[in-house]
Amino acid sequence: MFDPRPAARLFLDSNGWRGFEPAPLAGDASFRRYFRLIDGKRRAVLMDAPPPQEDIRPFAAIAAHLLALGLSAPRILAKDPHAGFLLIEDFGDETYTRALAAGGDESALYLLAIDVLVALHRHPAQVKVDVPAYDDAVLDREASLLVDWFLPAWRGAAVPAGDVRDYLAAWRRVYPLTRVGGATLVLRDYHVDNLLRLPGRSGIAACGLLDFQDALIGSRAYDIASLVEDVRRDVTPAVARACVSRYLEAFPDLPRTEFETAIAVLAAQRNAKIAGIFVRLARRDGKPQYLKHLARTWRLLEGDLAHPALAEVRAWFDAHVPAAWRAAPALEGAR
Repeated sequence: MFDPRPAARLFLDSNGWRGFEPAPLAGDASFRRYFRLIDGKRRAVLMDAPPPQEDIRPFAAIAAHLLALGLSAPRILAKDPHAGFLLIEDFGDETYTRALAAGGDESALYLLAIDVLVALHRHPAQVKVDVPAYDDAVLDREASLLVDWFLPAWRGAAVPAGDVRDYLAAWRRVYPLTRVGGATLVLRDYHVDNLLRLPGRSGIAACGLLDFQDALIGSRAYDIASLVEDVRRDVTPAVARACVSRYLEAFPDLPRTEFETAIAVLAAQRNAKIAGIFVRLARRDGKPQYLKHLARTWRLLEGDLAHPALAEVRAWFDAHVPAAWRAAPALEGAR
């Protein structure tokens, strides 16, 4: 059981929730915490995002943009940017994760998620939110998480500077392959835990969106890679292929081969990043539960590295990451 910060009481009291006790909801890998408020049929969710670690303003701005496009982001009911509180619309508990576990139609759910991306990417010029570019510097910082956290956990020492330089140089040579089709808003954490099935809504509005506050302007292939190469679950290969085909059918001017290469490069970069993040969460933040996903993360990464465009990156991994380290589901045995 955990409680919101004491300042939350004043925020709730001043926004129509005096005397109501917030019930904790599942958190995520950030400093943010979530609490549900219920008053008969009236419901809301409190986001407790303590500054300076968190900033609620990007979430509010991006939510407004998504709503303007007819997508289902939570409506902002109240906000206090200085204290780090948001009161948002409650989308319920039927995440894609839970819907799939209950026997939901995988193909229908995933194709709906692709249709949401199609709708979002049809309007790149309408992005009014002030978010940074998903440029090479950001991609470098993310890719570095593998050599900053994962490899040192196994090696028992930092990765030599020369090896790190070679690693990042190999990545930089493939980043240009991800820019096919122009840039758009990238939600970044587009996966089954952040998508919800919303009863009573139809079309793209039936898919609820969460956890998009870290969005950037970058490759339109990124969120597809995040969706179909999910470290949390095994996506049926036929469904993954159908997702890519559905997207390409909506944008017939996109060259299939180049776009599939962009997906492979970004999926590889993302999975390398995630391997580092999971170790960081365990070692620095005391959240070892994410280590259970490492085995799948490496299976996906090895599949990505088989793409011909990633031959140089794959050669670096073959030289510096022994197979035994890739196969381990956790860090038992690491020095």
